[in-house]
Amino acid sequence: MTYEFKEIIQQVILNQQNGIQNVLATVVDLDGSSYRKPGVRMLLSSNDKMIGAISGGCVEKEVQRRAQSVFRDQKPKIITYDGRYRLGCEGILYILLEPIAISSEFINAFSNTLSKREHFTIESYYQKEDECFGDFGSTIQFKNESFSFSKNFNGKEEKQTLIFKQVLQPLFRLLIIGGEHDAVKLCKQTTQLGWQVDVITSVKDPKELSDFPEATSVTAQTPETINLKDIHTNTAVVIMNHNFTYDLRWIIKLQEQNPIYIGILGAAKRREKLLNELFDFAPEVTDDFLEKIHTPAGLNIGAETPEEIALSILAEILSVVRNKEVFSLKKITGKIHN
Repeated sequence: MTYEFKEIIQQVILNQQNGIQNVLATVVDLDGSSYRKPGVRMLLSSNDKMIGAISGGCVEKEVQRRAQSVFRDQKPKIITYDGRYRLGCEGILYILLEPIAISSEFINAFSNTLSKREHFTIESYYQKEDECFGDFGSTIQFKNESFSFSKNFNGKEEKQTLIFKQVLQPLFRLLIIGGEHDAVKLCKQTTQLGWQVDVITSVKDPKELSDFPEATSVTAQTPETINLKDIHTNTAVVIMNHNFTYDLRWIIKLQEQNPIYIGILGAAKRREKLLNELFDFAPEVTDDFLEKIHTPAGLNIGAETPEEIALSILAEILSVVRNKEVFSLKKITGKIHN
């Protein structure tokens, strides 16, 4: 959700520069089930453009229509959308519609928070009523600064006001170690998920950012000299060197870190050899670290092309991050999400 919010803020900035008004729609509560959950947002602009989505495309036009009064009067309101009879979602959405205008101080604080990979908190004040006007709105808390989305909202809680609180984590990060064609394909698909991608290539065949235009950074380093940082449970690593010795050196280096996932390309028959040599060079390796290693990387979906292999790897990473056992959804008889 951090990536979606980042896209919204970028559009707000562009709209403000062009004199276009903005209204932020946030799902703040839910009775029953729905395609998406509280905390999803979309941006409505006075030029009839929309960024983001709060459902699968069925709710958005209705929200846009009902947001016209907020554009006209600059007064926030709560609306509901009952999908039980129109969508089959078996739920009622409670949606906060509020004007949003951000300052240069907000932009700087948000940019610094993203670059430092820090979390931030959004609190939205609302009531569970339909077409309800009041002192509603949202505040955002960074590490040392707090802002309101609307200059007319101060964030003070009233007795009958509910609060939806959401902590947004830093963008999930994928560290790709390798610079060949398949690494480029993995990088491209990863950024479509909204993840941050950093690439480390061999010093013998260094690459540049132009080779990975979607990446945040591209560097040429050896495992013995690199200074790794921010490698924790919000980071996955995929090693794509196509070189057994180089793979082993990187695995030894990664012991010092705590990624949630380590994927290594290569045939299944090299797995035992790789782990045996890891024990020889690093006898103190822990069971927890070994559990993070997935080789060959990816789910068994019959992937053959670089694009398909990238898809299988990303699917496996997501299953690990969400702690989900992988099987076909057609086997589910109850709710997809808890």
